[in-house]
Amino acid sequence: MELTTTYIISQTFAILMYLLLGSTYYLKNRKTVLIINILAMIAQAISFLCLKAYTGLAMDIVAIIRNIVFVIDEKKNGKTEQNAKKDIIILALLYVITILLSAFTYNGLPSLFSVLGTFLYTYSVWQKNNNIYKLLGIPTSMSWIAYNIYIKSIFGIILESIVLICSGIGYILSKRKKIA
Repeated sequence: MELTTTYIISQTFAILMYLLLGSTYYLKNRKTVLIINILAMIAQAISFLCLKAYTGLAMDIVAIIRNIVFVIDEKKNGKTEQNAKKDIIILALLYVITILLSAFTYNGLPSLFSVLGTFLYTYSVWQKNNNIYKLLGIPTSMSWIAYNIYIKSIFGIILESIVLICSGIGYILSKRKKIA
């Protein structure tokens, strides 16, 4: 790994992404969370572009599409507690887009860690159970840590490891009924 201007830019955008993502855990409004998450994914996409991590970049495109779809759907149909048939169709379409984009950007088996992370996170934000969201944060973070190791993103590894710890603590606390 060579310390170039492009690499420094990539790490700066990785830090920005995690700052934005981290701020979403303190917000109550789901629409605001999704919009801030879109900005975080744009920052991460720039980081991945600088690192020539094209599968990760493609997964950020999926995440941006996913969040836009969720914002539009909730604005149009309101927030629901149950998944309807249209929700299942949306999930299936997001998975198809994920598979298609990953097929075009495949760069060896380690590149699939970003695909797995995207699959897990998409399902976790799609379904309505907060405990499942928190539980799936653990393997999601592990997948992204592995991908960040593969693309040699130092801040991606460090900051995603913090997210992993937070996910584990959040899940444990929710199981003990200390947080919702």
